[in-house]
Amino acid sequence: MTLEARGGHHVRNGMPARELGTEGWHKPWSGQNGGACVEAKRLPDGCVALRQSTDPDSPALLYSAHGMSAFIEAAKTGGADFLTS
Repeated sequence: MTLEARGGHHVRNGMPARELGTEGWHKPWSGQNGGACVEAKRLPDGCVALRQSTDPDSPALLYSAHGMSAFIEAAKTGGADFLTS
């Protein structure tokens, strides 16, 4: 990726999530787990960043828009059920 985060750092997998800024993070999977959930942020190039909500300074995991779409579609059809059973 060629994006630059705050401070001029290049966006990369595992970078501190705080370098991606504080705005735009969402908790789409928040449930009854005491507030410990994943936050997601869509980046300007369409990629998606994920971080742990209880630790906003944790490393960000980056996924391409295509990769995230494929995962969501597979999850909808049961392709990720093995993660919770």
